[in-house]
Amino acid sequence: PPSPFRGQKLFVANRVSCHGMSGRGDGPGAAALEKKPADLSARITAGETDGALFWKITEGRSPMISWKSLSGTKRWELVNYIKTLAGK
Repeated sequence: PPSPFRGQKLFVANRVSCHGMSGRGDGPGAAALEKKPADLSARITAGETDGALFWKITEGRSPMISWKSLSGTKRWELVNYIKTLAGK
């Protein structure tokens, strides 16, 4: 099954610059963006579904790029890791 641990490695390598270590949209690259990155921990707490997260990772939304280049398993690993950010 998709591992949150492997998802964490993907998150750190690809998403931390904008979303920050805690997923709150406060990464070092966020300041340069016109639109602030999403607070992922708040979305999980608010009940964002796994499928919605997977779709958003897959499709992207400006300024976030699409991650279709990642395999489905890797995108699910990201979803499983992002879910661990709630309450951090």
